[in-house]
Amino acid sequence: MFDALLLKTFVTVVDEDGFSRAAAKLHLTQSAVSGHLRRLEEQVGKPLLKRTTRSQQLTADGERLMAYARTILALNRDAWAQLTRTPFQGRVRIGVSEDFVEARLLRALQDCAAQHPGMEIDVQVNIPGTLLSQMQQGDLEMVIGSLCETGESGVLLWQEPLVWAWAAQPVAHLPTPLPLALFPEPCPYREAALTRLARAGISQRTAMLCSSTAGLRAAAASGFAVAPMPASQLGQGVAALAAEQGLPALPDAQFRLFVAAHADPQMLDAVSQVIVDFCSTRRQ
Repeated sequence: MFDALLLKTFVTVVDEDGFSRAAAKLHLTQSAVSGHLRRLEEQVGKPLLKRTTRSQQLTADGERLMAYARTILALNRDAWAQLTRTPFQGRVRIGVSEDFVEARLLRALQDCAAQHPGMEIDVQVNIPGTLLSQMQQGDLEMVIGSLCETGESGVLLWQEPLVWAWAAQPVAHLPTPLPLALFPEPCPYREAALTRLARAGISQRTAMLCSSTAGLRAAAASGFAVAPMPASQLGQGVAALAAEQGLPALPDAQFRLFVAAHADPQMLDAVSQVIVDFCSTRRQ
């Protein structure tokens, strides 16, 4: 029976065209590599390499063994991968901010679950601050949502301007105090808007408290209230107020993917890739 370690050394010496480079790749000393080749030749009972001071070439027996060695090592890798693979079993709880959830994303998550028998994906829709708090308490494995000027970790999926949304019609002047349509606390858009208005000395009032992006958009489109929204979500009949209206600039909305420390690594790889792929097409 051939020793897989000796076969691996033999293949590496040939592929790396030398004992020193093979030793570096295998994290062995050069004498250890030479010892492996010597032991393998003792097992075969024939020389496998024609050595010179500058190079080495396979003998006829070495060429025959090389073909077998590559096959044996490949089968060894495949067997290890198959027998040590543990399919993810269990429920993946994902928190998605209301301004992010789309049918295409849900279909992509559904396809992901179908490709991993035993995986169940549950989605909870809420504002990012609430979702992140739930994840910290162990109630969610992942959160997809937007934050502004955050020190939170997480994978940045994309970022875009946060704007003051209003009806898409000429604006003579804005009401005073400024009527706002806002999500409830803790909401990054709400916090950014109120902070910027306070710094600018602009009075405001919460004219409409919304639980959905549709509500914010309706408030803006009707001219009932100004709403802080990501630029991509303005929609028909809604436009961003220009700088000449006197409102302070808002920070970018950063769309991020957060993963709990207790999340299963295999689940992380599978579901995260689905989300990243979705975002790459969503922004095209």
